[in-house]
Amino acid sequence: MRNSLTALSLAAGLAAGVSGAHAQALDATGLQAIDAAVSAVAPKMVQWRRDIHAHPELSGQEVRTAQLVAEHLRRLGMEVQTGVGGTGVVGTLRGGLPGKVVALRADMDALPMPEKTGLPFASKAKASYLGKEVPVAHSCGHDAHVAMLMGAAEALAGLRAQLPGTVKFIFQPAEEGAPVEADEHGKVPSFGAKAMVEAGVLKDVQALYGLHITANLPSGMVGYRSGPLMAGSDSITIHVEGKGGHGSSPWSAIDPVVAASQVVLGLQTVVSRQLNISKEPAVITIGSIQGGTRYNIIPDNVELLGTLRTFDEDMRQDALKRIATTAESIAASSGAKAKVRFGPVAYPVTTNPAALTEASLPALKLAMGGKAMVIPKVSGSEDFSEFQKVVPGFFYFLGAPPKGVDFNKAPPNHSPLFDIDEDQLPTGARSLAALAVDFLRRQ
Repeated sequence: MRNSLTALSLAAGLAAGVSGAHAQALDATGLQAIDAAVSAVAPKMVQWRRDIHAHPELSGQEVRTAQLVAEHLRRLGMEVQTGVGGTGVVGTLRGGLPGKVVALRADMDALPMPEKTGLPFASKAKASYLGKEVPVAHSCGHDAHVAMLMGAAEALAGLRAQLPGTVKFIFQPAEEGAPVEADEHGKVPSFGAKAMVEAGVLKDVQALYGLHITANLPSGMVGYRSGPLMAGSDSITIHVEGKGGHGSSPWSAIDPVVAASQVVLGLQTVVSRQLNISKEPAVITIGSIQGGTRYNIIPDNVELLGTLRTFDEDMRQDALKRIATTAESIAASSGAKAKVRFGPVAYPVTTNPAALTEASLPALKLAMGGKAMVIPKVSGSEDFSEFQKVVPGFFYFLGAPPKGVDFNKAPPNHSPLFDIDEDQLPTGARSLAALAVDFLRRQ
């Protein structure tokens, strides 16, 4: 009986101020209803996060996580699609009142790296990555993203009778980038957000919201900005071809190790001397050099792997051309050859539209108790930008450093020591639910 009365009270709270054309934005009364619904599911969010954290899955391999999500959404009475853009899951919650369609998104994949947090539920998982067995860990917080969106889904499902419109819950695979290769025609298979877009996940959607958890903001603080928020990202592969020989007589060979080393150094001049970084920042990093088998053998070839980060499309295209020209010219100067390839990662800039940002901020600040701040541009990348190419989307960060840890000193995302404060899971769920309801209520 108590549960029934509570549900009626929450529905009444959400309904307050929702009249006629549902023109009013979210107010304190509506937030109170959302907050109560989220609080009721908070313990579950911790359980979900820990379960997913202990069973991480690499990009494109999120089978167990997808099954967990789909079963949860079905129990909530939603229309559920599975296998969307790979292992993606979409739940559709139709409100009791007519209205618009808004979407909320979480990414599900983990990283090919070890975990060193010492948590009781730390990952011990291993999986195949690029032909090798590697450790797998949720060191970017996607386990928390899934748990928060599952929580927001349960909270809003309990309030569906008074929802003026439809909410889609998008659980996306492969945000970190699936290890795909181009086919014989040079076409790279789509993955992640792009694959979900191509599968029609945004049909009828008018706005989209998503967040990323971080240990490097104050606890419970939202970080946002209008316009470019996160950099576009292009993966770089450079194959330097030389001529093998004996290490004692390099003059009889063409040393690709030396040529590759010169290429690495030369690429730094693309940003420092060739791009106008007074307009926007840019980053080129080579993260892997592979070549050779023995100390006294000059190999035939060396492979370089790297990344380009930009905040402007014209600068991005200019940088891509300059990277290729610089690598090819430097290699040629020593008699070697360089073949440059970009992709499969090619994420656009994550850009928050000014109009949607401005319209969403009152509800976001209300949900956060005013704890929201404008942050500098972030050189990390997100394929949430693929959704933003199709519909207006607003993306933001949620601070959740581990308890007792200074956010300035907390291990960042992608660190083997990365961890979060689980008390912020309800905060994230509340903010997502509030933004969705606010969008539906606004004309």
